[in-house]
Amino acid sequence: MKDIKRASTWTAVLAAAVFAAGAAHAAKPVIYPAKGQSAQQQQADDGQCYSWAKGNTGIDPAAVASAPPPPSGPAVGGGERARGALRGAAVGGIVDGGDGARTGAAVGVVAGGARARQNQRAEQASAQSNQQGAMDTFYRAYGACMEGRGYTIK
Repeated sequence: MKDIKRASTWTAVLAAAVFAAGAAHAAKPVIYPAKGQSAQQQQADDGQCYSWAKGNTGIDPAAVASAPPPPSGPAVGGGERARGALRGAAVGGIVDGGDGARTGAAVGVVAGGARARQNQRAEQASAQSNQQGAMDTFYRAYGACMEGRGYTIK
């Protein structure tokens, strides 16, 4: 059972990383040479607009795409399990003495683990959202530059 949970956690983390990397590349606009620009001219304009957008937004798509995902795995937790065990032991000890403290600590560890997993998911979602927002900002600037040079952007 523990191996299944561990495998599903790693699968979810891997899927999130693949999705984040794919989402960053999927946002690039489609460029059409509306004024009959040659392939060489389009390539030159593309490079110049890429550099202009990078300089004006401060966003480097290569750095955003290669940014490491937030840490994950069983070592991450920020102490939620320990704090949960302490809280559970305190409450259990008040209610039912020594046996209650042990039971409360066990329940607290489980609740703390759930909080740790919830925090991990929130961090991953936030990182993915930030990455997508940065790429959208970059590609808006890039598209504006290409549009200014006579290309149709979709």
